[in-house]
Amino acid sequence: MILIDADILVYRLGWSCNEESEKTAIRGIDGFIIDLLAFHLGADEEESEYVLYLTGKGNFRHEYAVTAPYKGNRKDKAKPVHIQALRQHLIEKWAAVVTEDEEADDAIAIAATDLGDKAIMVSLDKDFDQIPGWHYNFVKRSKYYVTPEEGTLFFYRQILMGDRIDNIIGIHGIGEKKSAKILEDCSTEREYYDKCIEMYDGDEDRVIENARMLWLRRYPNEIWSFKGAE
Repeated sequence: MILIDADILVYRLGWSCNEESEKTAIRGIDGFIIDLLAFHLGADEEESEYVLYLTGKGNFRHEYAVTAPYKGNRKDKAKPVHIQALRQHLIEKWAAVVTEDEEADDAIAIAATDLGDKAIMVSLDKDFDQIPGWHYNFVKRSKYYVTPEEGTLFFYRQILMGDRIDNIIGIHGIGEKKSAKILEDCSTEREYYDKCIEMYDGDEDRVIENARMLWLRRYPNEIWSFKGAE
């Protein structure tokens, strides 16, 4: 099953066609999806199993954002001119699934968890690297596999780094390299968790806050809580 992050498509194709007509933008996104399925993934539009996902209204993360409003830095940012037309087209022609009270990322992660290695997640969003399974980056044309251990490590690195794009505040000065270095001697989830608390000067609430906003759901209505007893 091919699980496609359609939010990414709408924005990338939308911005590239911002000066073009609505019809041109729609033709562009259709062509991109057909090319993605056929030439990137070797799939057939008529016969292959694929689902496109769009983020709808509401997001449970807002109620857990204490340090800073979740995605509060995006309020005044412009959106592609044809974004609504493209979204509606994906729903009508491509049967895109629109989420409610969660993001498209969550719906994809839930489906990928259920399907296991029978699924491939198609996106450019690095957040998916916390999800075990097959992934495809259509810009790099890279197919890669994330193990459960790699996914867990990436998630705890995210807790330390935060996410500037989503306005999730991490520890100042900690990025890709430092987060990996900090956790390199840890071997269990308990050790990852304890090290994160240590790095936040003992503030477990901050670790939990970031974790709940960064965690992509594996099951419907899931809210992250620490389960790594070992």
